[in-house]
This record gives sequence, structure tokens and C-alpha cells, in this order.
Amino acid sequence: MTLPWQRNRGIRQITQGLGTLDREVFEAIADSPTPLLDTIMPPLTRAADHSKLWFAIAAILMSSGNPGARRGAARGVATLGVTSMVTNQVAKRLWKRPRPNRTSVPLPRQIKRFPTSSSLPSGHSASAAAFAVAVGLESPGLGLALALLAGLVGLSRVATGAHYPGDVVAGFGIGAGIAVLGGRLVPPVVETRLPRTEPLVVDTPERPDGAGVVLVVNPASGSGTGARVLGEVREALPRAEIVELGEDDDPEQILRDAAARAEVLAIAGGDGTVSTAAAVAIDAKLPLAVFPAGTFNHFAKDIGCPTVADTVGAIRDGSVVCVDLVCLNESRMVVNTASIGAYPFFVQTREKFEHRLGKPVAGIYAMLHTLRKDEPVTITYDNKTLQTSLFFLGNSVYLPAGFAPSRRTRMDDGLIDVRILETGRPLARLRILAALAFGRLERSPLYHEMQVPEFSFTSANGPIAVARDGEVGEEYDEATFTSMYRVLPVFRPLP
Repeated sequence: MTLPWQRNRGIRQITQGLGTLDREVFEAIADSPTPLLDTIMPPLTRAADHSKLWFAIAAILMSSGNPGARRGAARGVATLGVTSMVTNQVAKRLWKRPRPNRTSVPLPRQIKRFPTSSSLPSGHSASAAAFAVAVGLESPGLGLALALLAGLVGLSRVATGAHYPGDVVAGFGIGAGIAVLGGRLVPPVVETRLPRTEPLVVDTPERPDGAGVVLVVNPASGSGTGARVLGEVREALPRAEIVELGEDDDPEQILRDAAARAEVLAIAGGDGTVSTAAAVAIDAKLPLAVFPAGTFNHFAKDIGCPTVADTVGAIRDGSVVCVDLVCLNESRMVVNTASIGAYPFFVQTREKFEHRLGKPVAGIYAMLHTLRKDEPVTITYDNKTLQTSLFFLGNSVYLPAGFAPSRRTRMDDGLIDVRILETGRPLARLRILAALAFGRLERSPLYHEMQVPEFSFTSANGPIAVARDGEVGEEYDEATFTSMYRVLPVFRPLP
């Protein structure tokens, strides 16, 4: 039987042994006459003073334009602040340890301003680990590179005589622990990775001069963009027939007349007009060429034709692939998105402010603004009844996850992307805003997301207006959305 005093003596012996080992390792590093350490360690440890090194790296990451790098920089700086406070105001007050005797450290390697605070733990090491791990949560590749740099910063604190190795290890533990805890409280954004498949390519003749192409264009679309597109197409595809829509023309009828004599149906307009053209092209069994002439041109951009030159090049080369559409109640086509409730208002508000406030802050403001002015509807789907004012449905899977879908990497996955925010539960608005602010919306029980080949809902309060591709459409008591897998051949540049 081991007595308490024996256990305590054993613990003291272990502690003393670790302290001796810590001092011996310090002396081995300090006594090492290495010119490389003398040259690199002092400037590196000075660069890390007051976290200047990490703030400079964060500024570079923020200006990179890479979403993962920018999120990592923001998370890194926030974690750095918390870690610095915990280390200097809490940890150093709990453990008092004198600084090492630096007489054995070569003079060229010694730092000029020797710190007087407790040696345990190393604040520089804690900040380094906090920043590196926090960035790594959002961007693993960058995190690995920064972890190596953080290790060098920790080594510099020993090499210059500021800390024992144990102080550095303790600092690393504190910084990494706070970063991991932050990742649990505010989960990092995990980009959805979609399976890659080969596109379905359709054998189509080359049309270097546009022969057989009938283009229907609204010259007034996109605040006059349609007129510019018209001129570019006339010059690039001289044999293409161009039909200009007048103010009193019925776009669908004009498109059907054009399809009757076309080998390729082409459209220049906004996404609402593209949706109508897609339905006509399917009925006529024609490939569709889309020229970006609207305000946002989401469909044209997502198929790889953000400019007139891209579409012209695809027509000349005969580059055609098949993409999905969504059919609403077997009568209406959706090329991008459908929604009910206040979702279009939410998107408009967010886009209005995101360039000034940044997307996260603009998203929170738009959500607050929308929830204050929303008119919720009650729907039933999958044997569940809920109240919502923010309902999004997309053709193919959108990225990123959460309630700010913005892009598609493919449009032939045979899936419908459905995202719903439930607003009928107690304190729903406050819970939604809190989840959005802390990055936990995807884990909230008020958030519903699914990727399915078909989705249906019924209204409990009478007909609901369904917006399609940015335009308010008809009202429905029941709505069924069905993915039409690779139903539409479109011209797009091939990789």
C-alpha cells in the first residue's frame, strides 16, 4: 500500500527531474556555438514581439482574396487576442518562475530588452501556436506552414535566453488549446466537396460564322447590356439571325417562333428570360446558347459563359454539354433558384451592404432586417409542418453550406438544394441571429438543409407566391420541384 506522503514524494521527484532536464536542454541550446542561431533567432524573436509577425501575416492573408485564407486570418487574430490575455493576465500570475540565467548565451544572440515577467509560460510561443492552429482550422495547408514558423519562434525564445524549453511547450499548449476551443465554439467553414464526374458532351457541328443560330435579344435588358451584346454578336457571328424583342412582344411566343426555324436557339437576357428560353429549347430539342445580358447572369456564369466572347467561342467550336434544370409542377422551369417568403429581400439587402461591411456582417444585418419585416408562411413537407419566411431552393448543389449559397461548381448532379430557416418556434429570431453571429447556423435545429432529386410542399394558409430565377411567379397551394437530370444541352467552353 502506497501512503500519501510517499505519493507526494514521488511527484516531487518527477517534478524535480523534469526541472533538471529542462535546465539541461536550455544550457545545451544556449551553449551551442551555432552561427545560424546567432543570425536568425534574434531578429525572429524581435519580429514576434507584441505579435507583430502574426499581424503582418494576417494582413497578407486578408489581402490574398482566398476565402479560406481570409477566414483563417480573422480567426487567427481573434484567437491571438484571447490567448494573449489568458497568458499574460492569468497563466503568468498562477505560475511564478524566474527567467533563465542567460550568461551562457552568446552575446550576439541575446535580446536587448530582457523581460522581467514570469518565465512560465512563454507568451510568444502561446501566441504563435494560437495563430497557427486557428489559421489551420480554416486552411490546413497554411496552418502547416505557420506551425513550422511557430516552432521556430518557440526555439528563438530558448536560443536567445528568454525562456526554458518547458516554458515554450506550456505556451504552445495554451495557444493551441484556446484555438481548438474556439473551433468548437465557432466551427470553421467546411467547404462542401462534390463528387467529380465527366460532363456529358454532345456532338455538335462547328459554326464559325454562326450559321443556323437564331438569337432572341431584348436590347433594353441589363440597363442596355442587351444592345451591346447585339452589336458584338453581329460582328462575331455574321450569319446568325437576330430577333429583337419589342416592348409589347410575348417573349415565349417569339422564342417558339425562332426555335421553329433554328438549329441553335440563342438567348440574350436576364435569368428569367433564360428560364423561358430553356423550356422552349427542351420542347424543340435544340441546344441553347446563352449570352449574358441581364443584371446578374448567374446561369451564364455558372455554365462558364460570363462574357459574350465565351459563348461565341463555344458556338464556333461546337462545344455543348448537358446541364440540369428543375421543373416546377411539370409546367415551369427553374434554371437557378426558387424561393418563398422573404428570401429575395434577404439576398437584396445582403448584396447591397456586403461590399462596405463584408459578407459576414452584411449577412447578419440582412437577416435582422428581414426577420423584422418578414411575413412568414406555413408549409408542410416530409410529414413536417413548420413556419418559415426564408426558403431557398437551387438547381444543383450550391456552395457554401449555410444560408448564404452563392455559387455552383457543377450543374449536372441531378440534385435539388433546399435550405429552410424555421421561424415559428419560441425565440426563433434571436436564436437564428445568435447562431449566425457565432457561425453555428448549420448546427441549429432551426436550420434545415437537404440535397434531393425531388422536393414537394403544401401550404397551410392558402396559395403562396413562388419566385423563380429572381422574378415573382405564380401562387401555389402545392408545389413539386423535380430535378431534370442533364436535360438541357448548352453551349459552353470545354476545359
